[in-house]
Amino acid sequence: MTKNELRIRLIYVDEDIIVVDKPAGLLAVPGRGPENQDCVVRQARDYFPDVIEQPAVHRLDMDTSGLMVLARTRNAHIHLSEQFARRKVKKRYNAILEGVIVEDAGEIELAFRLDPDNRPHQVYDPEQGKLGITRWFKLAVHRGRTRVEFIPLTGRTHQLRLHAAHELGLGCPIVGDRLYGQRKPGERMLLHAQYLQFFHPTTGKKLVFRSAVPF
Repeated sequence: MTKNELRIRLIYVDEDIIVVDKPAGLLAVPGRGPENQDCVVRQARDYFPDVIEQPAVHRLDMDTSGLMVLARTRNAHIHLSEQFARRKVKKRYNAILEGVIVEDAGEIELAFRLDPDNRPHQVYDPEQGKLGITRWFKLAVHRGRTRVEFIPLTGRTHQLRLHAAHELGLGCPIVGDRLYGQRKPGERMLLHAQYLQFFHPTTGKKLVFRSAVPF
């Protein structure tokens, strides 16, 4: 599938929010340059022209697939943003890592920051970095690789990718991670946002969405 053929899948739509399943390889928000304008936000606005100009309240890396929620109105954006800021939103990711992890579960706490000389790469920095916390569970081991579930308790840039790859984390990069590991030709990064839970910005009802893992 070429970049121009990557399309979001609509999971849920009402007057306030849009929940989509993002394919790997598609940007969440517009990037720099005309060649990087196709993204989740633009496609959502193609479907629903009344969506506010900046509907994104969180992001997934371009190479990550899975669930995203977008705000359709300004009021919804405010309420959803507050939920993310207060860590009321629950997310779960499924990933396959290069290497075998011996432990069954654990929690990673590592502080990291942007490397300004190698954007968008993040580097471990216990003094000036922002703390990222990830809970993880081993699901299976097959042919020298480990499938895990990640539950991020914070939402730092590249948090799961760095926590997987760094020697003070799991020491096993996510398969296909071109920044913190290696990617073979034709391979995608095996990280998928499979579960998303939050409260509806208008009704207050708890909403739960799941997406089948595509690998």
